Amino acid sequence: MVDGEGAQRRVRADAQRSIDALLTAAAEVFAASGVDAPVRQITAKAGVGAGTLYRHFPQRSDLIAAVFRHEVDSCADAAPALADQHEPLEALTRWLLRFAEFIGTKRGLSAALHSGDPAYDSLPSYFSQRFEPVLGALLAAAAEAGEIRADADPEDLLRAVANLTLPVQDDDGHTQRMIALLIDGLRYGVHPKETRTRPRTSG
Repeated sequence: MVDGEGAQRRVRADAQRSIDALLTAAAEVFAASGVDAPVRQITAKAGVGAGTLYRHFPQRSDLIAAVFRHEVDSCADAAPALADQHEPLEALTRWLLRFAEFIGTKRGLSAALHSGDPAYDSLPSYFSQRFEPVLGALLAAAAEAGEIRADADPEDLLRAVANLTLPVQDDDGHTQRMIALLIDGLRYGVHPKETRTRPRTSG
């Protein structure tokens, strides 16, 4: 038999799976059809009923805000993973491309977020709180390795990449080329003798 605490854990786990499925489905539907897409498209893709969606997200703005936070978290969490897998400059470059992909697929969300709806008032600060520290850590590691200059500001770089990024469907390599130019700019002025390779860990 399952005790009361175990039953509660199971209910919480089931609810979290439903939420995760809804957020993933909504992100895909919003990217393809915009934030005004019919609810049935989202629930069908998530494999849940409309009642489940409205129980967790009573208003559409609740769902849009939750999708934005979920996608921000996914992008931000990629930074430390990349730092563990690659040399500092490579990790920085890969994460900036990941961030640009996030921006390029979130144009529809961005329009909603700037609609003036108070439900979205806290999201710009959430964006900054999640992205600036992880980018700052990547920049610091690359500077410490002598691969880039040490005066790059995370907020400035985030804005620069966002301003250079085209929607995914219109991007023919433009964003990758612009990020390559930004990386070249970060490397400008670094003396070759300052460059050193980070020791690799075994295993």
